[in-house]
Amino acid sequence: MVHRCSIEAAVDQVLQRLPTHIHMGMPLGLGKPNRFVNALYARIKGLPERRLTIYTALVLGRPPLGDGLQKRLLEPFVERVFGDYPEFDFLADLRSDELPANVSVQQFFMQPGSLLGSTTAQQSYISSNYSHAARDINAKGLNLVAQLVSQNPEDAERLSLSCNPDITLDLLPMIEKRRAAGETILMLGQVHEALPFMPGSAEIDSAAFDLLIDTPEQSTLFSTPNMPVGVQDHFIGLHASTLVRDGGTLQIGIGAMGDALSAALLARQADNAGYRALLDELDLSPWQALIQAEGGVEPFATGLYGCSEMFVNGLLALAEAGVIRRKVYPDVARQAAANAGVLQTAEDRDGVVVHGGFFLGPNSFYQRLRELPSASLAQFDMTAISYINELYGDEPLKRLQRRDARFINTVFTATVMGAAVSDQLEDGRVISGVGGQYNFVVQGHALEDARSVLILRSWRESAGVISSNVLWDYGHCTIPRHLRDIVVTEYGIAQLRGRSDAEVIEAMINISDSRFQPSLIAEAQRAGKLNKDFVLDPRFANNTSERLEAIRNRHASLFPEYPLGCDFTDEEKDLLRALNWLKSKFKLSELLELGKAAMEAPEASRYPLHLQRMGLDQPQGLREELYQRLVLAALQETENPMFQERVTP
Repeated sequence: MVHRCSIEAAVDQVLQRLPTHIHMGMPLGLGKPNRFVNALYARIKGLPERRLTIYTALVLGRPPLGDGLQKRLLEPFVERVFGDYPEFDFLADLRSDELPANVSVQQFFMQPGSLLGSTTAQQSYISSNYSHAARDINAKGLNLVAQLVSQNPEDAERLSLSCNPDITLDLLPMIEKRRAAGETILMLGQVHEALPFMPGSAEIDSAAFDLLIDTPEQSTLFSTPNMPVGVQDHFIGLHASTLVRDGGTLQIGIGAMGDALSAALLARQADNAGYRALLDELDLSPWQALIQAEGGVEPFATGLYGCSEMFVNGLLALAEAGVIRRKVYPDVARQAAANAGVLQTAEDRDGVVVHGGFFLGPNSFYQRLRELPSASLAQFDMTAISYINELYGDEPLKRLQRRDARFINTVFTATVMGAAVSDQLEDGRVISGVGGQYNFVVQGHALEDARSVLILRSWRESAGVISSNVLWDYGHCTIPRHLRDIVVTEYGIAQLRGRSDAEVIEAMINISDSRFQPSLIAEAQRAGKLNKDFVLDPRFANNTSERLEAIRNRHASLFPEYPLGCDFTDEEKDLLRALNWLKSKFKLSELLELGKAAMEAPEASRYPLHLQRMGLDQPQGLREELYQRLVLAALQETENPMFQERVTP
C-alpha cells in the first residue's frame, strides 16, 4: 500500500523500516529527489550509529564559479539558468573530502571533471558498464530506491519514470525477487511538476511505490546549457556525418562534438547543396570508398532511428527536422514487415523513432518535450538501459531494429594503434566513467552492417601550450585497440577495422595535426612498427587549423556557433569567447604574462555593455583596471563572429 507523506515523514519511515545500514540507489543525472536526499543525509549525520551508502551516477551540481574574471561571467548566468535548483548537501562534503564517517557515495559515472580533486570520490568510484549498474547495485544490498517521477495530467495514479527509467526498470524484477524472499526494500517517489510525462515503457502505476512524497517538487530542473561549437568540432561533425547511412540507426552522446554532428546532419538534410559544396572543398577523396560503402551525403529519404542511452538535445532536433523518423515496432513480425517496406495494419502507423535510457539537456529541451502532443511524445520511448546498451534479451528484434547502426562516441585521447581514452587520466584519476561507451563499441562489431565511430579533437591548447590528442601510447585505455573500428578527427577518417598495425598507424597519423606527425612517425619507426623509409602521403601534410579556418570562412552559414540554441545573451556569448581565448593563451594567475595583451587593448567605449555585464565599466583599483584591459583585449581578438576557437579542459 502506498504511503503518502511529507519529506520528513518519509525519512522517518525509512529509518523505522530499514536496517541500520541504508543502501540507497538513485538514478543517474536528473531523476534524483534532492530535497528528500538532503533531509535523509542531515538525519544520518546526526545518527552515528546508522550508516548510509548512496549508489548513483552523475551527481549534478552547479558549475564552480571560480574567481576573478570567470566568476564575474558565470555568477549571474548560473543564477539565471539554475535558479532555485536544490544542491545536494553531501556533494559539497564529497568535493572537500569531508563526508561523515557513516556516509559513503559510490558512483559509476561522475559529472565530467568535477571530482578530480576529491580523494573520497576517486577512491569510492565503481568502474562498471552502464548496463551492469543495476546488477552491481542490487548485489550490494540495495534496500531503498529514491526517484523523481512525472504524473499523467489525466490520471494522477499513473506515473512515469520520465527522464530515468534506465536502471530502475532493470532493478524492479531484481527487487521483486528479493522481496519474495522476505527482504524489505522500499521504493520512494516524488512528482516533479516540470518533468515531462513520458508514455510507454517508462509508465508505472503509483502502487509500485511504498512511499510517495505528497508535495510535488517545483524547483528548477538541472540543465546543461548549450555550449559553443568550435571549428574543430564542426569539422569532426562534418566528417562523421558522411558515415551515417540513410535508413539506419544513430547513437550520439552529449557535448559540443555531438552537437556538431547533429548540425552537420541537419545541414545534409536542409541545405544539401551547400553541405556537398563544403565537402567537395574539404576533399574526402581518401575516404570516398568508405563513405560510399558505409554512409552517404544525400538527404535522408527514409530517415533514421535513434537508439541512444542518452536522449540528447541533438536527437530531438533531428527528429523535429525529419531526419530521425524511421519507426521501429515492438515485435519481430511487425519489424520485419517494416524493414521490408510492408505496413500491414493501422497499428503500424504508430511506432517509436527514438529509444532512450535517460535524458538531460538545456531548459528548452525539457520545454519542447512538455509541449509535444501526446501522439508525438509517444514516438520517444524511454526504456531500460539493458534494452538499449546490450543485444542479449530480445536479440532478434534488436537486430531487426538496429540496421546499419552508427554508434558515435567521444574520446579525448587515442593512440596511433587504435586504443582510445574517454574516462580516466593516465595517473588513475577518473574524469567521468565508461558509461555505455564500451557497450556501443561492442555492438558496432556484433551487429551486421554496424560501425563504431570514435570522434576526437586531434589537438588541444591550454595556457598557451599546444599538445596532440593522438599519442604513441597512454597509461590507460577505455576502448582497447582490438576493438578499433573508425576514428574521426577534424582532419578526416581513419578506417581501422581488420587492418594491420602499420596500416592503422599510418591511418591515424593521416588524421593527426601536422605539427605532431613527424614525432609520431619517428616513435613508430623506433618501435619497428613503421618502415624506416616511410613517407607521409602529401595529401595529409597540410593538416592545419589555418587550412580549416580558410575553408570555414568560405562556408560561414554551415558553421553556427550555437547550432542547437543558446542560453547566453549576446554579450555573454562574446565574453565567453573572449575568456576562453584568454584561458587558452595565458595562465590567468600569472598576471605579468598578460601585460602585453593588456597594453594593446582598445578603449573602454568600444564595449560598454560587455564591461557593464562584467562589472568592469568603472574599475576600482589596479586589479580591476587590469581585468578591464584583459577583457577588452580578448574581446577585440575574438570579435570576428567566425572566431570559434575551443578550449579543451
